[in-house]
Amino acid sequence: MRFFEFQREARGETTRLLLAFALTVVLLVLAVNAALALALWLSFGIWMPGPLTFPRHFFQVNTAVTLLFVLGGWWVETSRLSEGGGVRLAEQLGARPAQPSGNFDEQRFCNIVDEMAISSNVKRPKAMVVARDQGINAFAAGWNEDDAVVAVTQGALDHLTREELQGLVAHEFSHIGEGDTRLNMRLVGMVFGLEMLYRMGETLFEPDTRDRRMVAALLGLAIMVAGWLGWVAGHALQAAVSRQREHLADARAVQWTRSRDGLGGVLRKILTQQKEGVETRAVGSVVQHMLLVANESGKVAGWFDSHPPLTERIRRIYGRNLGPLPLQRETESEAAPPAAAAPTTDAPGWTLV
Repeated sequence: MRFFEFQREARGETTRLLLAFALTVVLLVLAVNAALALALWLSFGIWMPGPLTFPRHFFQVNTAVTLLFVLGGWWVETSRLSEGGGVRLAEQLGARPAQPSGNFDEQRFCNIVDEMAISSNVKRPKAMVVARDQGINAFAAGWNEDDAVVAVTQGALDHLTREELQGLVAHEFSHIGEGDTRLNMRLVGMVFGLEMLYRMGETLFEPDTRDRRMVAALLGLAIMVAGWLGWVAGHALQAAVSRQREHLADARAVQWTRSRDGLGGVLRKILTQQKEGVETRAVGSVVQHMLLVANESGKVAGWFDSHPPLTERIRRIYGRNLGPLPLQRETESEAAPPAAAAPTTDAPGWTLV
């Protein structure tokens, strides 16, 4: 895998998408002004003789209100997501602290987290487990490295070899080290702000107490249309950014572990679970980007997906298409836990860099 090349491509594409996100907000402001101007003309201009005149500071007020809703919504939602840090968010998703003293698999997981913190030069996050999820998955949460969390599902502990679990943890460490958790929370907040603009238009569009639609209904319809278009564009860009960060994390995982079969084996076993219809713990669409593999059903279109297709990710790792792997893990490499939570070389392909 050409992981350095893939990292450069992912970072460059992320920058372009973030610029496109900023351009979307600018175009939304212009669209709202144009829509309100048209609505005002339809309300008064075609019935009143003479040239159409706009109220004083019409466009300035429209611009200020639009930015207030978008930026205010961004601030409110990001504050809500970051409240309590990564541990609280992980607990809301059903995770609990790992218990290495009483469970070999969780001890192995904690040892790998210690090793990866040294290998990646990232501050050690808190290790947590989603004990009631038999699907193979993981996520990273936290506003920064100081309150970061790496959580894996029980299915990952049960079905992954040590090498594969290293690849999975390395992927989540990349999200922490690259600031992806913070970036995604900001993008979620911005999309929420765009949705708030649509909701404002929806409120204006509702009938009054006598079930009569006032002139404000036409203005509300104009804001709804502009807000909906902005929300669709923002949501699609958010998903595109998330897909690029997944590609970057995949490349980082291969770089840090020096093993394609680590993360590659994880993704191939997830293919097996998907074909067998293994039930996974559902989470809301707001936090789908946090997972190793999204588990939300009923997607409208591929450009709303927060993750690239599994087959594409496997092809980028191996350079060719590979099929599913059996879920059984090799018991001979799991015979005994490491003597201490220090870097080891007992997993094939593991090299500290």
